[in-house]
Amino acid sequence: MRQVSFVVAVLVFLLSFAVASSAQDTKPETHKVKRVVATVGTDGVQRVEITGGEYFFDPNYIVVKANVPVELDVKKTPGFIPHDIVVKAPEAGIDFAVDLNDKKPQIIKFTPTRVGKYAMYCDKKVLWFESHREKGMEGVIEVVP
Repeated sequence: MRQVSFVVAVLVFLLSFAVASSAQDTKPETHKVKRVVATVGTDGVQRVEITGGEYFFDPNYIVVKANVPVELDVKKTPGFIPHDIVVKAPEAGIDFAVDLNDKKPQIIKFTPTRVGKYAMYCDKKVLWFESHREKGMEGVIEVVP
């Protein structure tokens, strides 16, 4: 009897988590493109601030110049669901995977070396549910000449 109660409790927990996860995916900004061109500081570094949250990046389309250092100032909106930001393009000088923190912004530094468009996404996933990327937490870093 104890095992049945335990199984029922686990199923109720998983069902409530699934409902909460799918409800948070209804934000309209998760599917809109917000394009930003990096600004170059007096020190010659391109900078962009990015916020990641409940299945979105803001901005989610970032344009940077090739062969100019970049600093991404990334932070997470408050909440209990973990997120990260990942770009895997070592051939272009962009290769990072950083957990987002809602307490302190983090700086990601790289120098893009190849013109092109590179996927930016959150690779978190819980059990058999959709990954955060599948829920819309993705974007693009475009490197221009």
